[in-house]
Amino acid sequence: MTRDRPTLATLLRVFIRLGLTSFGGPVAHLGYFREEFVVRRRWLDEARYADLVALCQFLPGPASSQVGMGIGALCRGPAGALAAWLGFTLPSAAALVALAYGLEAFAGAVPPGVLEGLKVVAVAVVAQAVWGIGRSQCPDRGRAPLALLAAAGVVAWPGTGGQMAAIILGALAGWRLLPGEAAPAEQVAAVDQSHRHLPLVFLAGFFVLLGVLPLIAWQVGGLELVLLDKFYRAGALVFGGGHVVLPLLEAEVVPPGLVGREAFLAGYGAAQAVPGPLFTFAAYLGAMIGVGAGRPPWLIGLLCLGAVFLPSGLLILGVLPYWDALRRQPQMQAALRGVNAAVVGLLLAALYDPVWTSAIRTPAHFALTLGAFGLLAFWKVPPWLVVLLSAVAGWLLSVN
Repeated sequence: MTRDRPTLATLLRVFIRLGLTSFGGPVAHLGYFREEFVVRRRWLDEARYADLVALCQFLPGPASSQVGMGIGALCRGPAGALAAWLGFTLPSAAALVALAYGLEAFAGAVPPGVLEGLKVVAVAVVAQAVWGIGRSQCPDRGRAPLALLAAAGVVAWPGTGGQMAAIILGALAGWRLLPGEAAPAEQVAAVDQSHRHLPLVFLAGFFVLLGVLPLIAWQVGGLELVLLDKFYRAGALVFGGGHVVLPLLEAEVVPPGLVGREAFLAGYGAAQAVPGPLFTFAAYLGAMIGVGAGRPPWLIGLLCLGAVFLPSGLLILGVLPYWDALRRQPQMQAALRGVNAAVVGLLLAALYDPVWTSAIRTPAHFALTLGAFGLLAFWKVPPWLVVLLSAVAGWLLSVN
């Protein structure tokens, strides 16, 4: 069961705190969200959260940000989705826009070893997420092998293709082998039922903008319209989110000369050091374009930030109400059991690569990971404090 719905102010406050402390990338974000909204606040139960994560694996865009928007929508409708997005996104976007104003000064302010500490704590956060979600979604001999097979398949076939294949095969296996019951009816509606056609408006808006923006940018021109088209298209057509969007953005801004290659790579490196979604890299690119074009950097940064996230918001608000009705069917519940098991496998594969392979290179890193995992899983230390302690520990290791 879930508690009473939070107010918009509470939603915004909680997501701002997560936006300031959620280091480690999209898979780690799912762990932060589960700890905050399922375990601590009980705004959702385990099954509801797992179903939302499964849905966001199917949709293009940043999966962790869509999960956050979905949580906000389930609590307070479209306004809640907006509050969740603002709170989770703006802290890292503000930091990256500030980087565009003073790249060298900002980069030099990061002590050596801090980035290593942040990478290490990401391993602990993802491990805790895999452990917690795996125990709830793969509790039997039917689902645990599906998760392990999905993990092995994704490691053998990296990229979006392997992930989508694992989810589809998981759904088919669940449908055939894991019969389930209908979901309970006492769930919070994703949108106000007095506006039943609103989801269709969101879905229509997604497709209309995808088709119309290129035509407007071609016919009318102008920097702002061109950027709106470029960043909206990148956010609408990328599956997997996070690092997957970077090649698309690079192709849109570097060859045309909007952003230099060195500036692009510097911003990409800095984006790894800030909390929140990696898609906020769009704010940095927009600000850099604004600097070069003589436009207000913060304003162009906000334009690009909104454009790259807008498709995700429209999709989650358009699809979630129908998903909410569909998931109540016994056949869909059986398929979701398989999908959720496959998602656990995806998290397990991500724990290995890129999280573990990029962070654990010395015995000291492994020891720091064990300490961070113990603080999170057994001593229930707040994640933001574990992040801070790991950053300090990484700096201390670098100076010794």
